Amino acid sequence: MNSTIKAVIFDWAWTLVDLGEEDDRRPFFIMFEFLRQKGVVLPDQDDCYRAYRELFYKMIGESKQTHREACFDSVLKFLLQKYSIDIAGKTTIEEILKVYYHNIYSTRIVFPDVVPALRKLQSSGLPLGIISNTTNPPFMKDYERELLGLDPYFEFSIYSSGVLYRKPHPSIFKLAVDRLRLKEHEILYVGDDPMNDVVGAQKAGMQSVWVNRDDEKLPDGIQPEFEISSLEGLFEISCIKV
Repeated sequence: MNSTIKAVIFDWAWTLVDLGEEDDRRPFFIMFEFLRQKGVVLPDQDDCYRAYRELFYKMIGESKQTHREACFDSVLKFLLQKYSIDIAGKTTIEEILKVYYHNIYSTRIVFPDVVPALRKLQSSGLPLGIISNTTNPPFMKDYERELLGLDPYFEFSIYSSGVLYRKPHPSIFKLAVDRLRLKEHEILYVGDDPMNDVVGAQKAGMQSVWVNRDDEKLPDGIQPEFEISSLEGLFEISCIKV
């Protein structure tokens, strides 16, 4: 195919951002302490954490089969009901989520090749966007994008937690096609996950770039249009004019 690309869309985690070693126990307990300081009557935090893990990770497992996202804010609301935790007049769901996610996002790092590549693409006039699977609420992902200094480079972001289906379901990619008002093959999708990013983008008619930072082997039957080891490799792709 390799026709001239008119827009580039990126995955988020492990494509643009190194998530490090994710550990939700510490932010969960920090969230608990925040509620305690607000005067909220709380259950045993270890018991609540176990209930959260059991429910949330079961939902995450199911989401890979159904393509319906597991959303942390829904689990949080469930826990408040399950344990009869009354936050009225003391805090809000939005404040609690900010406390939880600020702690998670503060340890994340943008890969060093990302900003130079985004600057070069943006200066060429190519519209840039994000399509990301995430259990995080969309408003918190917007905050993360700002916190990590990547907000100025993107015209839009589409998160699975805010739409009907997660990648690799083609509908989430089609939302970007409609927004850009381009033909599918004029859009390049860049991501690290062979199934969610490569297969998902191809099913939606986009051209795919597999970011293979760790020299991994592709699963049988999956073949991206392009493979790169860093975002610098984007500029060796002939259909990108910069």
